[in-house]
Amino acid sequence: MSRVIRIAAAGYPLDFHADWASYAEKVSRWVGEAQADLLVFPEYGAMELASLGGAEIAGDLEASLQHVAGLRAPMEALFAELAARHACHILAPSGPVIEAPLGEGSKRLNRATLFGPEGRIGAQDKAIMTRFEREDWRVDAGAGLTLFETALGKIGVVICYDSEFPLLSRALAEAGAEILLVPSCTDALSGYSRVRVGAMARALENQCVVVQSPTVGQALWCPAVDENVGAAAIYGPADRGWPETGVIAQGDLNAAGWIRAEVDLALVAQSRADGAVLPFQHWAEQAPQATNLTFARPIRPKP
Repeated sequence: MSRVIRIAAAGYPLDFHADWASYAEKVSRWVGEAQADLLVFPEYGAMELASLGGAEIAGDLEASLQHVAGLRAPMEALFAELAARHACHILAPSGPVIEAPLGEGSKRLNRATLFGPEGRIGAQDKAIMTRFEREDWRVDAGAGLTLFETALGKIGVVICYDSEFPLLSRALAEAGAEILLVPSCTDALSGYSRVRVGAMARALENQCVVVQSPTVGQALWCPAVDENVGAAAIYGPADRGWPETGVIAQGDLNAAGWIRAEVDLALVAQSRADGAVLPFQHWAEQAPQATNLTFARPIRPKP
Protein backbone atom coordinates (compact mmCIF):
# COMPACT_ATOMS: atom_id res chain seq x y z
CA MET A 1 0.00 0.00 0.00
CA SER A 2 1.37 3.40 -0.98
CA ARG A 3 2.45 5.75 1.83
CA VAL A 4 3.40 8.94 0.02
CA ILE A 5 4.53 11.92 2.10
CA ARG A 6 5.83 15.34 1.07
CA ILE A 7 9.24 16.22 2.52
CA ALA A 8 10.91 19.65 2.53
CA ALA A 9 14.56 20.20 3.52
CA ALA A 10 15.81 23.72 4.19
CA GLY A 11 18.98 25.33 2.97
CA TYR A 12 18.72 27.86 5.75
CA PRO A 13 20.51 31.23 6.00
CA LEU A 14 21.11 32.81 9.41
CA ASP A 15 19.92 36.41 9.70
CA PHE A 16 20.54 39.14 12.25
CA HIS A 17 17.22 40.10 13.87
CA ALA A 18 16.44 43.34 15.65
CA ASP A 19 13.66 41.80 17.73
CA TRP A 20 11.60 38.67 18.33
CA ALA A 21 8.90 39.80 15.88
CA SER A 22 11.47 39.79 13.06
CA TYR A 23 12.56 36.24 13.91
CA ALA A 24 8.99 34.97 14.27
CA GLU A 25 8.02 36.53 10.94
CA LYS A 26 10.91 34.83 9.15
CA VAL A 27 10.25 31.39 10.63
CA SER A 28 6.51 31.68 10.03
CA ARG A 29 7.12 32.64 6.40
CA TRP A 30 9.49 29.72 5.87
CA VAL A 31 7.07 27.20 7.35
CA GLY A 32 4.21 28.64 5.33
CA GLU A 33 6.19 28.36 2.10
CA ALA A 34 7.30 24.75 2.67
CA GLN A 35 3.97 23.12 1.77
CA ALA A 36 5.02 19.70 3.02
CA ASP A 37 4.10 17.05 5.57
CA LEU A 38 7.62 16.93 7.07
CA LEU A 39 9.86 20.01 7.31
CA VAL A 40 13.52 19.76 8.32
CA PHE A 41 15.54 22.73 9.61
CA PRO A 42 19.33 22.60 10.16
CA GLU A 43 21.73 22.09 13.00
CA TYR A 44 22.48 25.28 14.95
CA GLY A 45 19.85 27.14 12.97
CA ALA A 46 18.69 28.45 16.34
CA MET A 47 21.91 30.45 16.65
CA GLU A 48 20.36 33.35 14.76
CA LEU A 49 18.52 34.02 18.03
CA ALA A 50 21.87 35.22 19.40
CA SER A 51 21.31 38.42 17.41
CA LEU A 52 18.46 39.31 19.77
CA GLY A 53 21.07 39.90 22.47
CA GLY A 54 22.81 42.50 20.34
CA ALA A 55 26.10 42.51 18.48
CA GLU A 56 28.31 42.10 21.57
CA ILE A 57 26.52 38.98 22.81
CA ALA A 58 26.18 37.51 19.32
CA GLY A 59 29.90 38.00 18.75
CA ASP A 60 30.97 36.09 21.87
CA LEU A 61 31.03 32.26 21.83
CA GLU A 62 29.98 31.75 25.44
CA ALA A 63 27.52 34.60 25.65
CA SER A 64 25.79 33.61 22.41
CA LEU A 65 25.38 30.01 23.61
CA GLN A 66 23.82 31.11 26.88
CA HIS A 67 21.56 33.66 25.23
CA VAL A 68 20.17 31.17 22.70
CA ALA A 69 19.71 28.53 25.41
CA GLY A 70 17.66 31.09 27.35
CA LEU A 71 15.27 31.47 24.40
CA ARG A 72 14.60 27.75 23.99
CA ALA A 73 11.11 27.88 25.53
CA PRO A 74 9.65 30.63 23.31
CA MET A 75 11.34 29.10 20.24
CA GLU A 76 9.74 25.73 20.93
CA ALA A 77 6.38 27.38 21.56
CA LEU A 78 6.63 29.11 18.16
CA PHE A 79 7.39 25.90 16.29
CA ALA A 80 4.69 23.99 18.15
CA GLU A 81 2.15 26.63 17.09
CA LEU A 82 3.36 26.54 13.46
CA ALA A 83 3.18 22.74 13.27
CA ALA A 84 -0.41 22.90 14.56
CA ARG A 85 -1.40 25.76 12.25
CA HIS A 86 -0.03 24.06 9.13
CA ALA A 87 -0.91 20.49 10.19
CA CYS A 88 2.63 19.27 9.58
CA HIS A 89 5.64 17.78 11.33
CA ILE A 90 8.67 20.04 11.86
CA LEU A 91 12.19 19.25 13.01
CA ALA A 92 13.01 22.67 14.43
CA PRO A 93 16.51 24.17 14.12
CA SER A 94 18.84 22.63 16.65
CA GLY A 95 20.57 24.79 19.22
CA PRO A 96 22.17 24.85 22.65
CA VAL A 97 20.35 23.71 25.76
CA ILE A 98 21.67 24.06 29.31
CA GLU A 99 20.10 21.23 31.31
CA ALA A 100 20.95 22.46 34.79
CA PRO A 101 21.87 25.86 36.26
CA LEU A 102 25.24 27.11 35.06
CA GLY A 103 28.09 25.82 37.13
CA GLU A 104 29.62 22.50 38.06
CA GLY A 105 27.45 19.60 36.90
CA SER A 106 25.46 21.49 34.28
CA LYS A 107 25.24 19.95 30.80
CA ARG A 108 25.33 21.95 27.59
CA LEU A 109 23.70 20.04 24.76
CA ASN A 110 22.97 20.49 21.07
CA ARG A 111 19.25 19.61 20.79
CA ALA A 112 16.85 19.20 17.87
CA THR A 113 13.14 19.00 18.71
CA LEU A 114 10.41 17.38 16.62
CA PHE A 115 6.90 18.82 16.57
CA GLY A 116 3.68 17.45 15.10
CA PRO A 117 0.19 18.86 14.65
CA GLU A 118 -0.65 17.83 18.22
CA GLY A 119 2.43 19.47 19.74
CA ARG A 120 5.93 18.54 20.85
CA ILE A 121 6.80 14.89 20.12
CA GLY A 122 10.29 14.75 21.59
CA ALA A 123 13.92 15.74 21.15
CA GLN A 124 17.26 14.31 20.08
CA ASP A 125 20.57 15.53 21.46
CA LYS A 126 23.69 15.27 19.34
CA ALA A 127 25.53 12.12 20.35
CA ILE A 128 29.10 12.67 19.17
CA MET A 129 30.66 16.10 19.27
CA THR A 130 33.09 17.64 16.80
CA ARG A 131 36.44 19.06 17.90
CA PHE A 132 35.04 22.60 17.82
CA GLU A 133 32.16 21.62 20.10
CA ARG A 134 34.44 19.71 22.49
CA GLU A 135 37.47 21.97 22.61
CA ASP A 136 36.25 25.50 21.91
CA TRP A 137 32.55 25.65 22.70
CA ARG A 138 32.45 23.01 25.47
CA VAL A 139 29.18 21.46 24.31
CA ASP A 140 28.50 18.03 25.84
CA ALA A 141 27.41 14.82 24.13
CA GLY A 142 23.86 13.62 24.59
CA ALA A 143 22.91 10.29 26.12
CA GLY A 144 21.31 7.88 23.70
CA LEU A 145 18.96 7.88 20.73
CA THR A 146 15.24 8.42 20.22
CA LEU A 147 12.94 6.78 17.69
CA PHE A 148 10.00 9.07 16.92
CA GLU A 149 6.81 7.16 16.11
CA THR A 150 4.66 9.60 14.15
CA ALA A 151 1.59 9.56 11.93
CA LEU A 152 3.95 9.91 8.96
CA GLY A 153 6.19 7.00 9.88
CA LYS A 154 9.08 6.12 12.16
CA ILE A 155 11.75 8.81 12.23
CA GLY A 156 15.28 9.01 13.63
CA VAL A 157 17.55 12.04 13.92
CA VAL A 158 21.34 11.93 13.52
CA ILE A 159 22.68 15.46 13.89
CA CYS A 160 25.46 16.41 11.46
CA TYR A 161 28.64 14.61 12.68
CA ASP A 162 26.47 11.78 14.04
CA SER A 163 25.63 10.80 10.46
CA GLU A 164 29.28 9.85 9.94
CA PHE A 165 29.03 7.03 12.54
CA PRO A 166 27.05 4.12 11.06
CA LEU A 167 26.16 2.30 14.29
CA LEU A 168 23.95 5.20 15.41
CA SER A 169 21.82 5.12 12.28
CA ARG A 170 21.87 1.32 12.29
CA ALA A 171 20.38 1.20 15.80
CA LEU A 172 17.57 3.53 14.71
CA ALA A 173 16.94 1.55 11.51
CA GLU A 174 16.82 -1.76 13.37
CA ALA A 175 14.30 -0.18 15.77
CA GLY A 176 12.15 0.62 12.74
CA ALA A 177 13.25 4.02 11.45
CA GLU A 178 12.16 4.60 7.84
CA ILE A 179 13.43 8.18 7.65
CA LEU A 180 16.65 9.59 9.09
CA LEU A 181 16.89 13.35 9.47
CA VAL A 182 20.35 14.94 9.25
CA PRO A 183 20.31 18.60 10.27
CA SER A 184 23.80 19.94 9.58
CA CYS A 185 26.06 22.96 10.05
CA THR A 186 29.45 22.89 8.34
CA ASP A 187 31.84 25.76 7.68
CA ALA A 188 33.75 24.33 4.72
CA LEU A 189 33.12 22.25 1.61
CA SER A 190 35.12 19.41 3.16
CA GLY A 191 32.85 19.31 6.20
CA TYR A 192 29.70 19.40 4.10
CA SER A 193 31.11 16.66 1.88
CA ARG A 194 31.76 14.40 4.87
CA VAL A 195 28.19 14.77 6.09
CA ARG A 196 26.76 14.35 2.60
CA VAL A 197 28.75 11.15 2.03
CA GLY A 198 27.69 9.92 5.47
CA ALA A 199 24.03 10.66 4.77
CA MET A 200 24.12 8.85 1.43
CA ALA A 201 25.91 5.87 2.96
CA ARG A 202 23.31 5.62 5.72
CA ALA A 203 20.53 5.59 3.08
CA LEU A 204 22.34 2.85 1.17
CA GLU A 205 23.15 0.49 4.03
CA ASN A 206 19.83 0.95 5.87
CA GLN A 207 17.71 1.12 2.69
CA CYS A 208 15.80 4.14 3.94
CA VAL A 209 15.19 7.84 3.26
CA VAL A 210 17.75 10.35 4.59
CA VAL A 211 17.05 14.09 4.66
CA GLN A 212 19.88 16.61 5.01
CA SER A 213 19.17 20.25 5.92
CA PRO A 214 22.22 22.57 6.20
CA THR A 215 22.85 26.14 7.25
CA VAL A 216 24.03 28.18 4.25
CA GLY A 217 25.81 31.50 3.71
CA GLN A 218 27.65 33.84 6.05
CA ALA A 219 26.71 35.03 9.52
CA LEU A 220 29.88 36.95 10.35
CA TRP A 221 28.22 38.55 13.37
CA CYS A 222 28.32 35.18 15.24
CA PRO A 223 31.67 33.30 15.39
CA ALA A 224 29.94 30.01 16.23
CA VAL A 225 28.23 29.94 12.82
CA ASP A 226 30.08 32.57 10.78
CA GLU A 227 30.70 30.45 7.66
CA ASN A 228 28.16 27.93 6.37
CA VAL A 229 28.52 25.62 3.39
CA GLY A 230 25.99 23.03 2.24
CA ALA A 231 23.17 21.93 -0.02
CA ALA A 232 19.80 20.59 1.11
CA ALA A 233 19.06 17.09 -0.16
CA ILE A 234 16.86 14.00 0.15
CA TYR A 235 18.52 10.63 -0.44
CA GLY A 236 17.35 7.06 -1.01
CA PRO A 237 19.06 3.67 -1.37
CA ALA A 238 19.71 3.64 -5.17
CA ASP A 239 17.58 0.55 -5.63
CA ARG A 240 14.52 -0.51 -7.61
CA GLY A 241 11.85 2.19 -7.38
CA TRP A 242 14.37 4.86 -6.29
CA PRO A 243 16.53 7.18 -8.40
CA GLU A 244 19.55 5.28 -9.71
CA THR A 245 21.91 7.89 -8.24
CA GLY A 246 20.33 7.65 -4.78
CA VAL A 247 19.56 11.38 -4.99
CA ILE A 248 15.81 11.99 -4.73
CA ALA A 249 16.20 15.77 -4.65
CA GLN A 250 19.11 18.14 -4.11
CA GLY A 251 19.51 21.91 -4.06
CA ASP A 252 22.41 23.96 -5.33
CA LEU A 253 25.43 24.48 -3.08
CA ASN A 254 24.85 27.34 -0.64
CA ALA A 255 21.39 28.05 -2.09
CA ALA A 256 18.83 29.35 0.41
CA GLY A 257 15.35 27.86 0.22
CA TRP A 258 13.43 24.62 0.37
CA ILE A 259 14.01 21.52 -1.73
CA ARG A 260 11.01 19.20 -1.86
CA ALA A 261 10.10 15.69 -2.89
CA GLU A 262 7.25 13.24 -2.59
CA VAL A 263 8.46 9.95 -1.17
CA ASP A 264 6.58 6.67 -0.90
CA LEU A 265 7.67 5.13 2.40
CA ALA A 266 6.23 1.78 1.30
CA LEU A 267 9.37 1.51 -0.83
CA VAL A 268 11.51 1.29 2.33
CA ALA A 269 9.94 -1.98 3.43
CA GLN A 270 9.90 -3.21 -0.17
CA SER A 271 13.61 -2.52 -0.64
CA ARG A 272 14.55 -4.12 2.66
CA ALA A 273 12.56 -7.26 1.78
CA ASP A 274 13.22 -7.59 -1.95
CA GLY A 275 15.78 -5.07 -3.18
CA ALA A 276 18.27 -5.64 -5.95
CA VAL A 277 20.73 -6.00 -3.05
CA LEU A 278 19.88 -6.49 0.62
CA PRO A 279 22.41 -4.59 2.77
CA PHE A 280 19.85 -4.08 5.54
CA GLN A 281 19.33 -7.86 5.87
CA HIS A 282 22.98 -8.72 5.33
CA TRP A 283 24.40 -6.32 7.92
CA ALA A 284 25.03 -9.09 10.46
CA GLU A 285 27.26 -10.96 8.02
CA GLN A 286 29.97 -8.34 8.56
CA ALA A 287 30.86 -9.39 12.10
CA PRO A 288 32.15 -12.94 11.48
CA GLN A 289 34.09 -11.71 8.46
CA ALA A 290 35.61 -8.79 10.35
CA THR A 291 36.64 -10.93 13.32
CA ASN A 292 38.26 -13.54 11.06
CA LEU A 293 41.19 -11.34 10.10
CA THR A 294 44.54 -12.75 9.04
CA PHE A 295 47.84 -11.16 8.04
CA ALA A 296 49.68 -11.93 4.83
CA ARG A 297 53.31 -10.91 4.53
CA PRO A 298 55.69 -11.27 1.62
CA ILE A 299 57.91 -14.33 1.81
CA ARG A 300 61.51 -13.23 1.88
CA PRO A 301 63.85 -15.42 -0.12
CA LYS A 302 66.56 -17.17 1.79
CA PRO A 303 70.04 -15.65 1.36
